[in-house]
Amino acid sequence: MKTKLINSRKFLALIALSLTISCMGKKSDKKNTAAEEIKPDSVQVTTLDSSTLQKSISLPGNLLPYEKVEIRAKVPGYIKSLNVDLGSKVTKGQILALVDAPEINSRLQELIAKEKMSYSNYQSSLDYYDRINKASKSDGVVAASELEKAKSQMLADEANYNASKFAAKSYRQVGNYLAIVAPYTGIITKRNINIGSFVGNLNEPPLFEIEDNRILRLQIPVPEIYSGAQLMENKGELTTSSFPDKLFTAVLSRKSGSINSETRSELWEFEVQNPDLKLKPGSFANVNLKFARTQPSFIVPNSAVLTTLERRFVIVISNGITKWIDVRNGLAVGENRKYSEI
Repeated sequence: MKTKLINSRKFLALIALSLTISCMGKKSDKKNTAAEEIKPDSVQVTTLDSSTLQKSISLPGNLLPYEKVEIRAKVPGYIKSLNVDLGSKVTKGQILALVDAPEINSRLQELIAKEKMSYSNYQSSLDYYDRINKASKSDGVVAASELEKAKSQMLADEANYNASKFAAKSYRQVGNYLAIVAPYTGIITKRNINIGSFVGNLNEPPLFEIEDNRILRLQIPVPEIYSGAQLMENKGELTTSSFPDKLFTAVLSRKSGSINSETRSELWEFEVQNPDLKLKPGSFANVNLKFARTQPSFIVPNSAVLTTLERRFVIVISNGITKWIDVRNGLAVGENRKYSEI
């Protein structure tokens, strides 16, 4: 009985010791938690870096002929001869086809005959006037009215001759329209006529289409965000589906100077030298352009920029005080993104 009593006391002592240790442990945890709560907050910051930003982008473009023209007949008639075909290379002034228009030739011959007749009449009246003018030097030989009449006739015949000469000359120009000539050096890309075809109607398709492809125009819609950036060396490099492994150089020549409200882009036009005619107009081109800002810009990590429904901003720490500074999007470069202050 005495042994049981001793064991019970030992058991109660162990329970009391356990409770004491547990309470001490809880007090220690509370002290540690309080110590952690009073530690000052810390945030990760970055220093603004100012530099001239450069960016390479790839944009789609269209290759166009440097010059393209539709050739039409100015006078109605039938194709008498055809000297070129699809794909023919032509030079400036080369005769492409001849138009046969018998009524034009007949009219021209009629005007030439009238010119010759009026010239003969003028020469006759001029000779008569010269003779009586000399005779009038002697008193009483020629009446003054007769001399005046001869002079008037001579002047009338001269005017008639000049008019007929001008009419014949003008119609000779119409006759020149019977020869269809190339306005510049190029290649025939379309032919819509055959020998015997009637031409000269207003609504008919063109006789030929000629393109000058020795230099090509490359048109690229450049996004608005890049329209104010400087294109490095004013050049770009392009590839096409037909030559995927060959790089061609394109030189910036002109800009539209206006932002398209639908695409939010500005049309830039480049020139591509094409002396061997490898590149074809109408081809799709993939163009690599390198841009640079004209002035230094601040660059910050993407995570430093915060966006709400109302604003886009970064948090700046100055003298231990945070400030919200509004920014706007700029060029994206790698893992960083450029923003300019407003």
